[in-house]
Amino acid sequence: MGDIVLNTEKTDIKFMKEAIRQAKKAYKLDETPIGCVIVHDGKVIARGYNRRNTDKSPLAHAEITAIRKASRKLGDWRLEECTLYVTLEPCQMCAGAIVQSRIPRVVIGCMNPKAGCAGSVLNLLQVERFNHQAEIETGVLEDECSGLMKQFFKELRERKKREKESGCPADEPGTEV
Repeated sequence: MGDIVLNTEKTDIKFMKEAIRQAKKAYKLDETPIGCVIVHDGKVIARGYNRRNTDKSPLAHAEITAIRKASRKLGDWRLEECTLYVTLEPCQMCAGAIVQSRIPRVVIGCMNPKAGCAGSVLNLLQVERFNHQAEIETGVLEDECSGLMKQFFKELRERKKREKESGCPADEPGTEV
């Protein structure tokens, strides 16, 4: 039994590192750094990262993108033999999509006390009256996942402060600080 737990822990770390790589892609786009991968039969079959501002869409969350790609890859909306790895606890929309796609296991890097729907604000992944619930594992590479979020928002606050002080957005030509 101990070997199974250790193997699952190593596997979770391996795939959470992949989700973190996706989150760093979002970071480079000045998007909130959230990344997601979906694994089937021990292989990553879909990846996603936050692109809400880039795509100008409230639907461009990491989980939604990855679920769409995984469904296309498997040719089915049911992702019953998959595990979803995400760097930040899913919001209500993403938690609903996880339930709807029948993903049985969700591995979360860090929790989201302001908007998380896998246990922080609500737990939509384990509502007994729904026809599907997901097993939840939290805290996998938590420090790295939360550190990425903290760094992003620290830099965002600093940039907004500079913009306010200079009177114009920092990314416009001629406004380099």
